[in-house]
Amino acid sequence: MCLCGLTRNMADFDFVARDFADRARIIRLDTRGRGASDYDPDYRNYSIAREAQDAIDLLDHLGLDRAAILGTSRGGLIAMALAAGPHRNRLSGVCLNDIGPEIDTTGLGHIFTYLGVPPAYRTLDEGAAALKAGNEARFPGVPLERWRLHAERIWRQTPTGVALRYDRRLRDAVLEQSATGGAVDLWPMFDAFAGLPLALIRGARSDLLSASTAEAMRARRPDMTFADVPDRGHVPFLDEPEAQDAIARFIAALP
Repeated sequence: MCLCGLTRNMADFDFVARDFADRARIIRLDTRGRGASDYDPDYRNYSIAREAQDAIDLLDHLGLDRAAILGTSRGGLIAMALAAGPHRNRLSGVCLNDIGPEIDTTGLGHIFTYLGVPPAYRTLDEGAAALKAGNEARFPGVPLERWRLHAERIWRQTPTGVALRYDRRLRDAVLEQSATGGAVDLWPMFDAFAGLPLALIRGARSDLLSASTAEAMRARRPDMTFADVPDRGHVPFLDEPEAQDAIARFIAALP
């Protein structure tokens, strides 16, 4: 079951569905308020706890007792919440995409520069050019056509310009939750993966998951499949050879 990042949608896993459907059933979820899912009238339901329950509800709807999770960024945090909660028995393994129990404030600051902010571009082509220019340090050498594909995944073209593919009130939810909740130690939640097949994919230029945190995760779980994807920031696209090798090894290790 593929769980997307904070502002993203199931399109992030197009490459996973394309390349791994022959060896696993790939289930992709547009989290509430993202992609094709309805916007919640109460933006406070945009929380990890509620979204974790949504994932369990989907498994119930599909009649599945257990599933492995491939979680990108926030999707990985949802996997941690599930592992540390009453539904741990529903997990058969977890693959984390550029997320861990310590989150770099540099990356968080970058997210808040665009979270809930309507794009200022007239067309997706214009947006793709801006993505390429703005991400060259974290994603050097990524061609414009790849950014054009990415623009289609995260935005939509409207008669008046480019629009978000998620509820902009997600920003209100994150800001309120950040203001009311103290710092949470996520290491016990990571440790709750004990006994489960585990993998970590990290962008070598990530500003959200530091190299030191990834090393600490590996020290805690020496058996964890690991890939450091060169020339990728937050988050890898998941079509890179290193990422795909890690996903393949993760799937092969599942019970």
